[in-house]
Amino acid sequence: MMDLTALITLYPAYSIIILSAVVTLVSSLVTKWMTNQVHLKSLKERQKQVQKDLKKCKPGDKLFEELQSEMLQITMTMMKSSFKPLLVTFIPFLLLLGWIKNTYTVILPGWLWYYIISSIAFSLVYRKVLKMA
Repeated sequence: MMDLTALITLYPAYSIIILSAVVTLVSSLVTKWMTNQVHLKSLKERQKQVQKDLKKCKPGDKLFEELQSEMLQITMTMMKSSFKPLLVTFIPFLLLLGWIKNTYTVILPGWLWYYIISSIAFSLVYRKVLKMA
């Protein structure tokens, strides 16, 4: 049976995509676990409604100013809730990224693009499957 290093060397593109899938899954699960998804979904719904109302208003109107203020509050609340999982995953992610860089730079020069593109794709899939806000 092959060890991990041999598999990475033989199949660098596949291994970076699989690694990206695993890291993105862990990150998505931590985010889902550490955030109130029901609250976030209600905030997103309200945000959509405020955006529709803003399009109907003219800049300078009192209602326009109130809606902009509410939109800012919603955005700040959503941003605050995303910081909790970020604090948990940031340091391990940086350490893993350092290892990935040291491992893949020589055998797969474009490793970062493989990682970024596959992470985005997996994140979209996981968010749908996990029904995340």
